[in-house]
Amino acid sequence: MTEFAHLAYPDAGALLEDERPTVLLLPLGATEPHGPHAPLATDTLISLRLCERAAERLEGDPNVRALVLPPVPYGVTRYGAAFPGTVSIAETTLRALVLEIAGSLAAQGFRRLVLVNSHFEPEQVRTVREAAAELGGGVLLLDLTRRENAEKLTEEFRSGSCHAGRYETSLVLAADPELVRGERMQGLESRMIDMPAAIAAGQTDFIAMGMDRAYCGSPAEASAEEGEETFDTLTQLLVGLIREVAAC
Repeated sequence: MTEFAHLAYPDAGALLEDERPTVLLLPLGATEPHGPHAPLATDTLISLRLCERAAERLEGDPNVRALVLPPVPYGVTRYGAAFPGTVSIAETTLRALVLEIAGSLAAQGFRRLVLVNSHFEPEQVRTVREAAAELGGGVLLLDLTRRENAEKLTEEFRSGSCHAGRYETSLVLAADPELVRGERMQGLESRMIDMPAAIAAGQTDFIAMGMDRAYCGSPAEASAEEGEETFDTLTQLLVGLIREVAAC
């Protein structure tokens, strides 16, 4: 069992008596448009499935146990406000959620925590980074926007043109293929838009960036095979971070 919320309370309590350290994983995402082909929950699904894969990989490990917390499916996501289905929360709300979840767990003795974020709107990334720094101690963030992590990922991810493109769509195809509208995906042209450069130039919504269908990159080139390869890389990164927290 890898889901923390599937435990009964005596089983949760027993974890605190076990010599093997328990590291809890908190998946963070968003509810926002990901093209006409991918689900609103794309970022949340990627974080959740990544956490599950890492926890499964560590099952039976004598040095650490990893369990997955229920995900936080809402994030700071103003860029997609022009599209139906977008649900955004304020930075203060996200910060409070992360801090209070971590604080509630720490008060019981669960002080080892990894935050796993797959929603890269700058305000989201900054808020989660600041929350992790404030919590300190046994709390770390898997920050895929850091160069040392991004360099291990796909060319499209590194290009910054990857919102609902080949990178994210491949991950969803590997994790939850039934949620990708295949016929729509195949009909989408490649749109290489450098989102970081557009944001630096002051463009703060998808429409202004030229993403009138809420995607950039090359979703038609996505495949479950690429998604599996990327998940394997991501899982290695996360497992390494879990081991680091376990040693705290």
